Amino acid sequence: MNSVLITEHTTLDGRRIGHLQLNAPASLNALTLDMITQLLAVLRRWQHDVNLVAVLLDGAGDKAFCAGGDVVSLYHAIREIEPTPDATLAPIPELAARFFEQEYRLDYLLHTFGKPVLCWGGGIVMGGGMGLFMASSHRIVTETSRLAMPEVTIALYPDVGGSWFLNHLPPGLGEFIALTGCTIKAPDAYWLGLGNRAIAAEKWGELLPALRLVANWQNPDVAVNEVLRKLEAASVAAFSDLPAPLQSHHPQIRQWLDKDNLQDKVAALLAVASDDPWYHQAQQNLAAGSPLAMAIIARQLARSRHSSLAEVFQTELALSVQLCRFREFAEGVRARLIDKDQQPDWTYNCLAEVDTALLDALFESPWAMSPLADLSRRFL
Repeated sequence: MNSVLITEHTTLDGRRIGHLQLNAPASLNALTLDMITQLLAVLRRWQHDVNLVAVLLDGAGDKAFCAGGDVVSLYHAIREIEPTPDATLAPIPELAARFFEQEYRLDYLLHTFGKPVLCWGGGIVMGGGMGLFMASSHRIVTETSRLAMPEVTIALYPDVGGSWFLNHLPPGLGEFIALTGCTIKAPDAYWLGLGNRAIAAEKWGELLPALRLVANWQNPDVAVNEVLRKLEAASVAAFSDLPAPLQSHHPQIRQWLDKDNLQDKVAALLAVASDDPWYHQAQQNLAAGSPLAMAIIARQLARSRHSSLAEVFQTELALSVQLCRFREFAEGVRARLIDKDQQPDWTYNCLAEVDTALLDALFESPWAMSPLADLSRRFL
């Protein structure tokens, strides 16, 4: 079975629309290196094809657009490397360096594609799926959408451009989303601008036929928006009764995070007495997360606040590869996704114990020049 389905559809005026479907529903369309390679190759070709006017990206099945990257394969690659003492970094796993570089190249290409990229974000959109979704120009959420960046629970951090787009959210919310891995449903995603179109799931079957019937593609953005506006206007009822917990909690989140250090922020979030199931789950994620990952999240967001998109992917590549050289990330994946015992043996029991020297080492680039140094520093 091909893990990426690639098709082209002719429009009324003889142009073409490209359709890319992640086709691994059994794994909730988790991104593998092979899928990334396929997507990169076809998108590079389509970007320079003057008759290819737009791209539609979605995932097979009704459960997920994409539940993240293939961290299980990364785990096995890390485990093949000779282990080192707890506070030292092992050699770079080759698969990890290749995977993250190609994934970030794919995300950057989508961000700067220059043609409409419509991403149908129905169902689960997490981790690497969020990277693809946020890189798309037209980000469609449905009433089934469940967005999240839950990397703290596996000792990673919101990468795939998360250091960029989380820093563009209202005060406090990017940090809260990163630390708690909270679920973001359609109304909150729309309010935050993570999604910029809200269309009912039942309208999926109408989208591509409507795009093909557009007669004038001289201005592709106008053509796409003409279709999306109509579908969105016919979808209002599907979203009318959905809660927006992030929006309603925003004043409190700003207050809870109005602290001078990370330890106090985390303590404040955990101390909240709430009977809201959504917030309770966010608290559980935070309590179960890696203290080292929390420290990494806070530092990465702070140092990326004024970075360009290209700079963000360059620093994320270095940090992600460094994390694959230390035991914490592999241990998180083991506990959550391999053995599934939900009992990770974190290196540190709390934030106060995190070794600053190790933290500094993880933020050092393993290369004299980034493999992504060729990315443009100009955000298109």
